Amino acid sequence: MIKQPLPRIDQDETLQKLLLPFCRLKKGEIWEDALGIHKVGCLDAVNNKDINKLFERKKAVLAIHDPPYNFVAFKERELKEFINWCKTWVKNSYNILKPNSSLYIWLGADQKFHFQPLPQFIQMMSETEFNSRSFITMRNQRGYGTQKNWMSVRQELLYYIKGNPKFYVEAEYTDIPKVLKGYYKTVKGEKTDNPGRSKSKFIRAGNVWVDVQQIFYRMEENVNGCYAQKPIKSIIRIIEASSKQGELITDIFSHSGATLISAELKNRKCYTIDIDPVFCEITIRRLERLRKQGKTGWQNSNPFADEIKKSRKIKSYLKQYYNLIYD
Repeated sequence: MIKQPLPRIDQDETLQKLLLPFCRLKKGEIWEDALGIHKVGCLDAVNNKDINKLFERKKAVLAIHDPPYNFVAFKERELKEFINWCKTWVKNSYNILKPNSSLYIWLGADQKFHFQPLPQFIQMMSETEFNSRSFITMRNQRGYGTQKNWMSVRQELLYYIKGNPKFYVEAEYTDIPKVLKGYYKTVKGEKTDNPGRSKSKFIRAGNVWVDVQQIFYRMEENVNGCYAQKPIKSIIRIIEASSKQGELITDIFSHSGATLISAELKNRKCYTIDIDPVFCEITIRRLERLRKQGKTGWQNSNPFADEIKKSRKIKSYLKQYYNLIYD
């Protein structure tokens, strides 16, 4: 049993180099699963040739993207570079989506730095061919806050559309019981409240999600080493509301592989990419683990646990990093 999780891989160049020999993909390569359903590419989201190589002539009905947006200390010039970078991958997404399709983008808002990059990104999106549909906020509590400001417990999710895609209302009910009364309305001369006007015992999802648990180390779906991974429940909610079984969805920033895993669970096809071979490998291993063991992550372990046990270099590095002994 590993006594500590992996440190944050995307910020640890030494660990990345140590894990690279155990990755089956090199940059420019694509992995297809044995069942011919999903694809994972070690490709660049802003490289149009890479995107076309992955999709060939196929089109997706839904895109769910979680781009890196940790630009807390970035200067104005660097923020502009980020937005210009976003313009490119947004255009690539538009080209691989069907005429009637949906695009969801997770994004952050740094309240210490004028809420960037959220307002700049929204302004940029207004100049694209996508149309805005909703601004969703998901409860995302990572601690117990500050005494100098309101505690930050939100994660922004932007919903855009291309054309006029279907939205499956029946799929987006929550598991929250309908217990609060209110919003009285007269129907056929009778005054009714919320529970009385709906046949469901549960509340429909709005654009504020308070019923999704943020990932933490004790959850089965936790993937150690992956920062800010998105809960499978949130991805499934999107998938069920904006796609049908058998349809193709995509994620061009795979990271922990949450979109592909959610697609597998809900019988969708998924083409996903990441520019880093390590995260491509994590995505592939996570799918293989789900199919073999029915598990969605690595609670109390990590995707490279077997290799770490056999590698003196990695054990020595992690021992030094944590100042702990690894079994």
